Amino acid sequence: MSELPELQQDAITTVREFFAALEMGAVDEALDLVDPDIVWKNTSLPDVRGAGRVGGLLRGLNRPSFGFRADMNHIAAESNGSPAAEGSTVLTERIDYLRAGPVEIAFWVCGTFEIVDGRITLWHDHFSWENFLRGTAVGLWRAMRR
Repeated sequence: MSELPELQQDAITTVREFFAALEMGAVDEALDLVDPDIVWKNTSLPDVRGAGRVGGLLRGLNRPSFGFRADMNHIAAESNGSPAAEGSTVLTERIDYLRAGPVEIAFWVCGTFEIVDGRITLWHDHFSWENFLRGTAVGLWRAMRR
């Protein structure tokens, strides 16, 4: 694993702070919460390995013409024999919003986060391409109506 000091907060707080940083465009702060060897998986897309590559993608989306936010519908944690708040696996069910110029795409995402020593080692998002395409069509329609 890494030689970074262990973060002293529960796993749910780590994931919530990660998303808050992403929403604010604070990529460096979000990356402070990930392990250097993080793996980011998205349904049917290639895995992204390492904090440098994950950071590169997140920074690429962190421009004035792009935006990200998420509405967390449910969040829960578990660990072998530990209370939920101290869990090492966090599950999220949320609506993600990606903005490109005037178009905002909303789509459902279920995410799994593995936390080791207080840092995210795995970020695995599951989503439906059909739902994503529907969200794209709605976003385009709304942008054209403005």
